[in-house]
Amino acid sequence: MTAVHDDGRALVDRLAKAIGTRVLAGEIPTGARLRQEALASEFGVSRTPVREALRMLQASGIVEVHPNRGAVVRRPATREVREAYEVRAELEGLAAELAAARAQEPHLRSLREAEALFRGSCDTLIARRDSSGDGTPSAHEIREWMHGNDLFHRAVHDAAGNDRLSRTIVELHLNFPRNLTSIVLSGSSRLLTENVEQHAAIRAAIEGGEGAEARRRMVDHIRRSGELVTLRFEQAEAEPAGLS
Repeated sequence: MTAVHDDGRALVDRLAKAIGTRVLAGEIPTGARLRQEALASEFGVSRTPVREALRMLQASGIVEVHPNRGAVVRRPATREVREAYEVRAELEGLAAELAAARAQEPHLRSLREAEALFRGSCDTLIARRDSSGDGTPSAHEIREWMHGNDLFHRAVHDAAGNDRLSRTIVELHLNFPRNLTSIVLSGSSRLLTENVEQHAAIRAAIEGGEGAEARRRMVDHIRRSGELVTLRFEQAEAEPAGLS
């Protein structure tokens, strides 16, 4: 009996992680319905573990349940987004300061490689913006941008050498779709260019061992992103369709 129960719980955990990962990556937009039948068919399971997985996601704040619509991807309130970025800015700033003091050559090499990858992904988005058509980036291009951005910040965290700090920063992302910043920035070549320049300045400060400057640059970088995302949420709250 215990083994069956444990296997069932493991399945629910895997389903919750898989669904949650897709939500946080932006593959399932905010406001979208999460139909138990469709998910059960997709994962090749019965509706029962899917229902339990959705309850887990509801408890973590990723999903909410409406009487007539069922489970839908929850859109964070503007206040939640603003507060998360305020806290993240200070934590990321601390990570950058520690990285400037502790980074060894392998850390710096990873940071430079991540910066180059991020720059390349931004160049692709800028080229898309400047090309003919509506300039809307593809899902693959957004994922590449997110990957480059994640690698850069992860390189900073690794160089900082503080696991507790890194875990705390990551936890701030868990209840928010991770593509929010890319959605905002991809609509402007100027903002994309600014983002590249901010990363370059952070890398230079860390590489030069300038802790205070690295911290200031990182805090400004995160706060700027937070302002843009918060503004987008405020605008979305005033519109019937909201942010998707």
